[in-house]
Amino acid sequence: MTISSIRKYSNSVRNVLAGYKDMGAVIPARFLKTSPYIFDFSRKNKKLAALDLNNAEEFIGYITATLKNNRCIFGVGGYGENRIIYRRSNLFESDADPRSIHLGVDLWMPAKTPVYSPLPAVLHSFRDNNNFGDYGPTIILRHSLRGITFFTLYGHLSRFSLKNLKEGVKIKKGQRIAALGNYNENGQWPSHLHFQLISNLLGKKGDFPGVASVSEKKYYVTLCPDPDVILRVNKV
Repeated sequence: MTISSIRKYSNSVRNVLAGYKDMGAVIPARFLKTSPYIFDFSRKNKKLAALDLNNAEEFIGYITATLKNNRCIFGVGGYGENRIIYRRSNLFESDADPRSIHLGVDLWMPAKTPVYSPLPAVLHSFRDNNNFGDYGPTIILRHSLRGITFFTLYGHLSRFSLKNLKEGVKIKKGQRIAALGNYNENGQWPSHLHFQLISNLLGKKGDFPGVASVSEKKYYVTLCPDPDVILRVNKV
């Protein structure tokens, strides 16, 4: 699959979603009635240098205190951001080509916050990606809208969210599909949802790269358009 063909199809996905007026919310309405805090996990945020990101209490404390001090009930983490926080996990480190480009949008909210499908869907696949720094429990939905098929990925869920799931089950728009997990079950991250839009899963199931290397940024950003076209959290 060439980058030009990926771009053409991803543009079709983005266009059909941008023009769709009946989008459901992924997170509870009480969050969307407020303005989020926009987190910066790049080199620009000098506060990160003073944090031990492998220390759960310290990392969680930073997220919690930042939201509280800015009087926000949830936070947003940027799409396409070149992040330094992935250095905490060997999952992303490589001497040759480390991964640091975020391919989704993070929604920093309390554990147990419910998650909903924004559109009718079919449960494509699910998996507990149980590695340090990984997604933890993950669900992928397949959607078809006006003849265009695409996927949404939900990472850092609770383990209970995967209980009794079955691939191929139909999901209604607005149906609760999961809840956020805590640090001990979500890949050892402060509680948040990683939400990603994917135009082609490349044959993968239950997992898909949510972070790309700088050298592969163009390819993966084309494959995974900005999911705010669904979330629309940057417009609240």
